[in-house]
Amino acid sequence: MGAIEISNVGKVYPNGTRALEDVNITIDDGEFVVLVGPSGCGKTTLLRMVAGLEDITEGTIEIADKVVNEVAPKDRDIAMVFQNYALYPHMSVYDNMAFSLKLRKLSKDEIDSKVRDAAKTLEIDELLERKPKALSGGQRQRVAMGRAIVRNPQAFLMDEPLSNLDAKLRVQMRAELGQLHSQLQTTTLYVTHDQVEAMTMGDRVAVIRKGLLQQIDTPREIYLYPKNIFVAGFIGSPSMNFVYATVSPSGKSYKIKIGDVELNTSSAPEALADFKDKEIVLGIRPEAFEDSVYAGKEFTEDFPVEITLLEQLGSDSYIHFYKDIKPVQTEAIEEILADEGEDISMLGTETKFIARINPNATVEEGQKTNLKIDPTKLHYFDPETGLAIT
Repeated sequence: MGAIEISNVGKVYPNGTRALEDVNITIDDGEFVVLVGPSGCGKTTLLRMVAGLEDITEGTIEIADKVVNEVAPKDRDIAMVFQNYALYPHMSVYDNMAFSLKLRKLSKDEIDSKVRDAAKTLEIDELLERKPKALSGGQRQRVAMGRAIVRNPQAFLMDEPLSNLDAKLRVQMRAELGQLHSQLQTTTLYVTHDQVEAMTMGDRVAVIRKGLLQQIDTPREIYLYPKNIFVAGFIGSPSMNFVYATVSPSGKSYKIKIGDVELNTSSAPEALADFKDKEIVLGIRPEAFEDSVYAGKEFTEDFPVEITLLEQLGSDSYIHFYKDIKPVQTEAIEEILADEGEDISMLGTETKFIARINPNATVEEGQKTNLKIDPTKLHYFDPETGLAIT
């Protein structure tokens, strides 16, 4: 069985740089777990430690109930799929897929059977005589997958295998990888920087920041119940809006004041009472907004805005606007914005928002309009610790 147990794992390089600290992840046999986080967070380092390509400074890693800390990569019974395919350019597709089996001295008939079965599964059986240079990016990635499949390993380790593909092909290959995992049911540890990949492919998602595991759960649970500001902002596209707000209890409900707008909600957590008349960080996902014309009964008071940018995507419309409220400046939010190529210092004294609204809304750039907010979709965070108030 190919379960992977990562227990109290840490990594410190010889120069003293700490890449990972006290990471604990249990990957069940046949489970698909995705490691996601910004560049430099340690996710690829962790994958390479599982593969045996990086030494383990602290803790233990088990594969199939066997501690592999001192086991050579070739003896761990894992197969890696890399970002750059790593195919042998002088070999045909068939020989690329058969190479590892030849090293294991399998019979010609067994090698042929395994290669052709994998090629049929991946729908590349007509490409077996071609060289890699005659293949498209998607076909090369299938060959790389096929080379891993033929080994029938305990686990697959995938390091951003789709990042070199164009956007349309990446979506197609995401679906194909999901279907392939459903067929093979092989334990898979998958690293990506793309949180959309993480949310659509993983049975569970592990969010890593600066070498620390922030949260691991199902995609839905992480989206609905992020543990802290970083997870809340990193998961979701476009990312969550953050704004300072004050809270005051009102009977069994709460009044949430955002600048000059006051919202009423009865769905806030009871722990919010501890922040009476204090400033909190309020998280509002873009889809928590709606144009007032299309808002349902669950949406509350008007939220007047002036549209600075309108993005019409057909199925959705995104509107960008600013509010004269000081932006939330925490290390986590600055890191999220930097990862998206934005600089929080450029905002000055205003907070930038993105709202996803009904595509039929008749709005234009420069226009003033009224949005409404669904209070059941609000998230509340302690500004000092960054943790969710639950």
